[in-house]
Amino acid sequence: MKEIKVDATTENLAKVFNFLQEAFDSLEVSSKVKRQIKLCVEEIYMNISNYAYNPDVGPAKISFDFVDDKADSTRIVISLTDRGKPYDPLKHEDPDLTVELDDAPIGGLGIYLVKTTMDKVEYEQKDGNNVFTMEKKLH
Repeated sequence: MKEIKVDATTENLAKVFNFLQEAFDSLEVSSKVKRQIKLCVEEIYMNISNYAYNPDVGPAKISFDFVDDKADSTRIVISLTDRGKPYDPLKHEDPDLTVELDDAPIGGLGIYLVKTTMDKVEYEQKDGNNVFTMEKKLH
């Protein structure tokens, strides 16, 4: 397992992307899957950056694990952990995609994108930490 700890700021998103790229470099992962994972990590990380500690700044830990379970599947597991305000984004109601864009409420599309792009997503409050974990199967 690889991990990086950064202050959860928008400026450190580049460090998070570099960390992901280094993790991907040792694996054979399609560019499509890399883009999907990068987009989902960005969404959750920016939520931490913008809301978890607001107006202060606090730490975020991103862990990356490659699991080769021949009995089940090969997958990438990424967890984002922070000590900010407790918030389970998975409890946010999915947006109504049939509503006209001008009539749609702001917010909720990012977490919906994560939920529909990744194969598994989980949130837990553990030891005072918010832990958001997502998995992407590699076919």
